[in-house]
Amino acid sequence: MDELFDQLEFIENPLYESIIEDLLEQQYSVVDNFFSAEEVFLLRASLLDKYEEDKFKKAAIGNKFEEQIIKSIRGDFVLWIDEKNSNSAEKLFFNKINSLIDYLNKTCFLGILHKEFHYAIYPEGTFYKRHLDTFQNDDRRKLSFVCYLNDEDWKNENGGELVIYKDENGVEVPKNLYPLPGRVVIFESQLLEHEVKTVLASERYSITGWLKTR
Repeated sequence: MDELFDQLEFIENPLYESIIEDLLEQQYSVVDNFFSAEEVFLLRASLLDKYEEDKFKKAAIGNKFEEQIIKSIRGDFVLWIDEKNSNSAEKLFFNKINSLIDYLNKTCFLGILHKEFHYAIYPEGTFYKRHLDTFQNDDRRKLSFVCYLNDEDWKNENGGELVIYKDENGVEVPKNLYPLPGRVVIFESQLLEHEVKTVLASERYSITGWLKTR
């Protein structure tokens, strides 16, 4: 009976439908203003407060079983976000993420059961070499999710763009996506290799995470 009521109460969300269509057609979706300017401001303030408290750590590669810090591969600093102990800004973030997850599970039967997110700061001169968001001993990551928290006057010449490598008719085509505030990029974790180009000026702020199965 509960399932019947869930179906009757279902309301189509045009934004989420466009994300689904993008993922089906090209394995990634770019949504500008997914988060409002006010939400970006609050999340950036939260990030910077915790950065000033020296809570961030040098990012590593691999999962917890094979973690290594290799500066020649990536140079960002990260801080994992605990939803259960989140502040008001982070609760806004997770409310939107959970809404999207519920919609994807109801419409696409993706079986997203878990999620993990962290703040990320790329200081000037740092980057993340081309890679895939899955591990040899853990393939639960289904969708990768990046939300940019840079300020409104961020310029493309600052660098730090996300490059997604797509195979189109047998030809590899790089897609350059700049870290504009409020922009969200969602892509297939197990299919698309990607990298973060060198930050040439300022600092690049984001929340990065994964929607996971099992």
